[in-house]
Amino acid sequence: MVFSQTIPKSMRAHKIETSELVLDGKLNESFWEKISGNDGFLMREPVEGGPPSERTVVKVAYDANSLIIGAIMYDNDPAGIKSYQKRRDAELDTDDIFRWILDTYLDGRNAYYFEINPAGLIGDGLLTTGHGTTINKAWDGIWRPWTYIGDFGWSVEIRIPFRSLNFNPSVDSWGINFERTIRRKNEVVLWTGYKRNQGLRPQDAGRLTGLTDLSQGLGLEVVPYGKLELIREEAEDAEGYQTDTKVTGGFDINYNLTPGLKASFTLNTDFAETEVDNRQINLTRFPLFFPERRDFFLEGSSIYQFAPRSGIYPYFSRRIGLEGGSPIPINYGARIIGQMGKYEVAAQYVRAKESNELNAEDFTVFRLKRNFLKESSFGVVYTRRHTRDGESLVDPLQDRHTFGADLNLSTSEFFKNKNLQFQAFLATHNPASPLDDSTSFWDRTTRGIRFNFPNEPWNAAVSYREFGNSYDPAVGFNRRNAFRRVEPQMRYSPLIENSNLIRELTWGWKFEHLMDLNWNKLTQNIEIQPFGIRFESGEEGSYGLAHNFERLLEPFDILGDGTVIVPSGDYTNWIHEVELTTAEFRKIVLAMEITTGGFWSGTNTTYEIDLTIRPFPGINLITQFAHSVVDLREGKFDTNLIRFTGNFDFTPFLSFSTNLQYDDLSDRLGMNNRFRYTITPGSDIFFVYNHNWIDQLDRFTTQSNAGILKTTFTYRF
Repeated sequence: MVFSQTIPKSMRAHKIETSELVLDGKLNESFWEKISGNDGFLMREPVEGGPPSERTVVKVAYDANSLIIGAIMYDNDPAGIKSYQKRRDAELDTDDIFRWILDTYLDGRNAYYFEINPAGLIGDGLLTTGHGTTINKAWDGIWRPWTYIGDFGWSVEIRIPFRSLNFNPSVDSWGINFERTIRRKNEVVLWTGYKRNQGLRPQDAGRLTGLTDLSQGLGLEVVPYGKLELIREEAEDAEGYQTDTKVTGGFDINYNLTPGLKASFTLNTDFAETEVDNRQINLTRFPLFFPERRDFFLEGSSIYQFAPRSGIYPYFSRRIGLEGGSPIPINYGARIIGQMGKYEVAAQYVRAKESNELNAEDFTVFRLKRNFLKESSFGVVYTRRHTRDGESLVDPLQDRHTFGADLNLSTSEFFKNKNLQFQAFLATHNPASPLDDSTSFWDRTTRGIRFNFPNEPWNAAVSYREFGNSYDPAVGFNRRNAFRRVEPQMRYSPLIENSNLIRELTWGWKFEHLMDLNWNKLTQNIEIQPFGIRFESGEEGSYGLAHNFERLLEPFDILGDGTVIVPSGDYTNWIHEVELTTAEFRKIVLAMEITTGGFWSGTNTTYEIDLTIRPFPGINLITQFAHSVVDLREGKFDTNLIRFTGNFDFTPFLSFSTNLQYDDLSDRLGMNNRFRYTITPGSDIFFVYNHNWIDQLDRFTTQSNAGILKTTFTYRF
């Protein structure tokens, strides 16, 4: 085993006076002339370590309250610059991009992530490294870019208030790195960390020096909101509809206890503006996982991550304030999030109101991580769910506790510049009911280990995990119990640097062997990718082959209505999958996936088609269609899922979106319309209109509709 340490690149931040700021994206202010630019970018693709085809220059300044970044992206063909997106946090596979990270603690573990395109789109998130790199893009910081396109290419000026960041004021250096994508060439260049197994992550960042006398003000932030809601829904005990009008309000208060530790209090927490979940058709025996979308629970989510990439969720925030996908009002909550030296801490308490058949509940979550060495950590997590005055839940269900611990050992300097990672975890909870008093500690526990070798062109991993037969975290998520699983996998993806046609080829395989707790085989999947290709033009294609074995221990009601029941027994099948995708930067993008082969006692062929049309910058029209044809000995059926999304983004601060979803299993059609006007970053006006129909007797009948007007304002002191 060989480890190596390199000296990172560095640049200096130059202090300026606030009076010098006239930001418009052109970098023609006098203070920019006094600052030497930093270039020296190198290719990540198409030629690792090669010289860029276009020059990129970055300059950094600051005043007492803000960090100021200026960048010039030279381009010999300005007409070829791609800039379709304007919506905040939109996916930028379509556009030219300028990205950067700020590791404000200089710990090589966590960073603030930012991205823009030539249209001035704002994208940001919280980046965490560990077993892979995770970006929580639901974090919305308060900052602003100004962009300009000219005959030289495009340029940007960026202002990031120090009040939007947590940092250690005693340290005058931060980690920093920059990445640029020239979309029409599919060229990616970085200031540092250009290798394919590196990238825009804290441990590969350079140094930003000279930061002194930074101010966060009083560190107090008040965010009040007001909401008017008109609701119309089917009456439960009579024909017709009942209507209701609600006027509510609430607020969040955030205060920096230290520059790195923030305390928050929320009253009448509201999520009316949250985007709807993407509907899915579930033909499996296990529940589906839907990601968190609510802002209050997303902040600090990088700290709450437990044993990343192992699929373990002793804490899953959607268990708070949601029941069966329907919202449950939250009275109030409090949290502390941040960093104290080598410790990362996140704690929260939430009180949920009584709703329908559920009594009022208290939720407590605590997560603590201790960082050691350069990239390793040890953490613990604790959750408590307490049901007040529970009649339907008797002791000890009224008070349910979950405990967990995870160890992550990582280095990015194995054999000089390779990544190597090890992970171990254990999570358990108290008995779930009086009947569970006889269960053992191991019955209520999940545990496992994982080795990762996440590099390019070779990427490999092997994991082993066990789930007891009674594991059920009260504030967590779990798909399946009572099994042991071993899962090795490997992928080889070399760049074809001397080809004008092919960019990358991929071969890979994955083996999943799942047994019951007595070591009897339950599931076995062998997946082989004999062919994957990415062209220089951006088009992609792949073919996959899988062999599946399933032992069904009890009959499976596949549609949930008793019409098609698969009997218990052993099932062995072969499955084929073909995927084709055109380049994302085109005005018309088509993605197709066909999966066909054995399915239980018969066959299943699924067609998925995504069509995206971008007639003008800021307008994205997306139609998604999934059609399955299932033919079993026990019966035949088809399923259809249709989704249309229209995004009309007039500027980065003014947008409208509509989302229509229908599936013929639930026979429900849903529409979500969302208008957003950003007055200033942090202060918004939302108008949301939702409408739900059900298909009955060959006609759609309204189940409910609602209009919501909401305003939020952010005041900083």
